[in-house]
Amino acid sequence: MMASKKPDWLKIRPPAGEAYTQIKGMLRERKLHTVCEEAHCPNVAECWSTGTATFMLGGDTCTRACRFCAIKTARRPPPLDPEEPYQIAASVATLGLTYVVLTSVDRDDLKDGGAEHFATTIREIKRLNSKIIVEALVPDFRGDVEAVKIIVDSGLDVYAHNVETVKRLQYRVRDPRATYVQSLETLKAAKEYAVASGRGELFTKSALMLGLGEEAHELTEAFEDLRSYDVDVLTLGQYLRPSLSHLPVERYVSPDEFTALGKEAESKGFLYVAAGPMVRSSYRAGEFFIQGVIEKRKGQSAHASQTS
Repeated sequence: MMASKKPDWLKIRPPAGEAYTQIKGMLRERKLHTVCEEAHCPNVAECWSTGTATFMLGGDTCTRACRFCAIKTARRPPPLDPEEPYQIAASVATLGLTYVVLTSVDRDDLKDGGAEHFATTIREIKRLNSKIIVEALVPDFRGDVEAVKIIVDSGLDVYAHNVETVKRLQYRVRDPRATYVQSLETLKAAKEYAVASGRGELFTKSALMLGLGEEAHELTEAFEDLRSYDVDVLTLGQYLRPSLSHLPVERYVSPDEFTALGKEAESKGFLYVAAGPMVRSSYRAGEFFIQGVIEKRKGQSAHASQTS
């Protein structure tokens, strides 16, 4: 059953403001892409107006065709732009960000899934500002642990990968090459390798869209599954249909329901949960909390090293 028209709490503010115009101009000049635009994110006005954006690597064309996603698809996207990592790093420096979120399209046409390209971007951002916190929302790399290791070795702070929906709805919602277990294993592999390689603690993060027909007990199961794979941060947001060719919205979840689900998820032991109709995996919700935790723990590690 398809939901009725959007409720008032999903009204979106139109883009405007000097910062918004500046970011849009900079992106066009440097031929960069953001998930904000490509995925039709409802928060683009808020984020860009405050001078931040989620950069999308690997071009604007994905090799997968998830039924919820607005990003265009092709079996053979254009080649990677070797200048993209440096243009993104320069843009991050220009914006003066202290916390940056990077994401990418899936590049199943590449042997490493674009992992090295992603890692180069992270290293260049860190080279220009070693104190910046980098969150990378990465693909599943077809379950290739070596690609996961390349990302972890780049020096990022938050390794994010989305399971997107509950277990039962995976095949209906996501591209058939993506699976629930593969996504969970990707998150687990990142955290385990971070410890085994000696780089230390790495935060992991995932997201679920609501309104696709999931049941309450299935969400509880998903919360428990994510925690059993030691995922630290979770975001819960409302699925919004990008076009008539995408999956319909089955239900609009109320703000009160999101609050209750957020509390339930927190009770499972997540470090942080952001839950709300407009929350997205790369949205700023929780950014300052995560940044504070990371900086505090880095400070504790430095103090321990000095006193040992």
